[in-house]
Amino acid sequence: MTTARNVMHFGVQCIGENESLLTAARMMRDLSVGSLPVCGEDDRLKGIITDRDIIIKCVAAGKDCAEVKARDLAQGTPVWIDADADLDQALQTMEEHQIRRLPVLENHRLVGVISEADLAAHLSESKLAEAVSRIYAESTPRL
Repeated sequence: MTTARNVMHFGVQCIGENESLLTAARMMRDLSVGSLPVCGEDDRLKGIITDRDIIIKCVAAGKDCAEVKARDLAQGTPVWIDADADLDQALQTMEEHQIRRLPVLENHRLVGVISEADLAAHLSESKLAEAVSRIYAESTPRL
């Protein structure tokens, strides 16, 4: 059985929930990533922020990235999967929630993330195409 641990990207770095979005943006730049998990003082996952979140919810809203905290964008309950979960379960979770990055936890601690690139390396072309179409499916029609 292929598990989330077998396909996830190791070495994921968190941004602290009390760090600014400016710090988050610089981390994304330095790590060449488009998203960061947000971790609390208790070292637990609080959410994920993306470069798009920073642009849309902070910059375009006229807010100061040096003043807005990562916790302000990491709202709601984060979607995640256990490291020992089956790859099919991870795929189903990503499709169900229409997310492109799935945090992987072990003992309530972040140990990795599954991304589209990780899926591409471990799924057949047909299964990958089906998953991507479900992840990107529009839940509400646009006019």
